[in-house]
Amino acid sequence: MKKISALILILSVCFAAGCGKSKSSDTSLADIKKKGFFVLGLDDQFPPMGFREKGSNEIVGFDIDLAREVAKRLGVELKLKSVEWKGVILSLKKGDIDLIWNGMTITPERQKQITFSKAYLDNRQIIVIKKGSKVASKADLKGKIVGLQLGSSSEKALSDDAATSKSLKEVKKYSNNTLALLDLAAGRVDAVVVDEIVGRYYIAKKADQYDVIKDDFGHEEYGVGFRQEDVSFSDAVNKALSEMKKDGTGSKISKKWFGADILK
Repeated sequence: MKKISALILILSVCFAAGCGKSKSSDTSLADIKKKGFFVLGLDDQFPPMGFREKGSNEIVGFDIDLAREVAKRLGVELKLKSVEWKGVILSLKKGDIDLIWNGMTITPERQKQITFSKAYLDNRQIIVIKKGSKVASKADLKGKIVGLQLGSSSEKALSDDAATSKSLKEVKKYSNNTLALLDLAAGRVDAVVVDEIVGRYYIAKKADQYDVIKDDFGHEEYGVGFRQEDVSFSDAVNKALSEMKKDGTGSKISKKWFGADILK
């Protein structure tokens, strides 16, 4: 009986003290600083967030500039790794990358698998059409073919709108938004559902080819994705982003890519 009582006492003390993995046992930030860099996973065809620059083939973008500044403030280097977007969370969990920073929408489903930074940007899921198209609303998509990126928040936003998704003839899914928009220009799809920030970037470059209708598939926010156990690392990135917002560095980067400060 005494042995059982002693065991119960030990277990009680253990639970009270928070035995097992705790915040104090998290070494994620120390590990990053020890190796001297963190690896950012991204879809490298997602302008203006992260994409390969024509000519140099170097990965550049708004998120890349933000991440590079954060790395500098943490005293480490930034390394970039291209991954298939549909498997990006798996790459993070496996340890192939240290974070996801690529215009990633914060969703309840993703929050069950990873931890997000504080939201740093607002976004909408817009509907892009070919210039001169008769599609003027979601209702006009009935019987039409719609394109989007596989595994993106655009895919979920469309499927969540049951009335619209059920009325479509087909949903064509692409490995990236560039291919979807090229098919739109070629007339192989009737519309493309895409993040507004990405869509507007493309449209600004080819205003003679694309338009955006008034209807959309909802508002959302972008965040940086981390492994759930990497608390100290995510806290450090959040702190750096807050400091960049306060001291104007974030605003400078935003104006470089968007002509205005659109950071939250």
